[in-house]
Amino acid sequence: MILAGGKSSRLGGVPKAQLRYDGVTLLQRAVTAVRGAGRVVVVGPDPGTLPDGTLTAREDPPFAGPAAAIAAGLAALEAQDGEAQGGQSPSTKPAPWVLVMACDMPLAAAAVPVLLRELAGHQEAEGAMSVSADGRKQPLLGVYSVSALQREVQAVEEQGGLANAAVFRLLARLDLLAVPVPAGSTDDVDTWDDAAALGVDGDLP
Repeated sequence: MILAGGKSSRLGGVPKAQLRYDGVTLLQRAVTAVRGAGRVVVVGPDPGTLPDGTLTAREDPPFAGPAAAIAAGLAALEAQDGEAQGGQSPSTKPAPWVLVMACDMPLAAAAVPVLLRELAGHQEAEGAMSVSADGRKQPLLGVYSVSALQREVQAVEEQGGLANAAVFRLLARLDLLAVPVPAGSTDDVDTWDDAAALGVDGDLP
């Protein structure tokens, strides 16, 4: 699940997903980082350049924050699961885990195998969340139990709704592994200074 629908307020509204790093957009890098996943859903505006078979979704309302985006991504996956069960896509099976990744971390690919490896050794956990080299937890680069996320989405919806809810609130009750990941892999682009420090190009394709 790639989250790509933020306002980019501190970038003057320039879509983060379309910024470029090493010649490709941040969204394209995120899609490459999750290569090998059974399915991919991008939550945000559809740029029209996604690989065939990529699901798309949008948080409701748009720009309602990452918790609402996660709920929208889960709903898109559930909808496809329902179609599969109805006989339209018999080869598609519900996945027990979902990798959640914000599109604005150009080096996130380095963290993915670390998260998966750690989770493989702790199947009792409900997920694995990245921890940066300086000790900060990054909930938007983690692998989570689909059933646990669905449970918490429902709980937050019943307690006031997901729009603008903190993503840490959504994940607060999950039994998560805190996994140190390679330096730089959680660095994200919130400002133009961040972009410059990471070598991200502000010229849109």
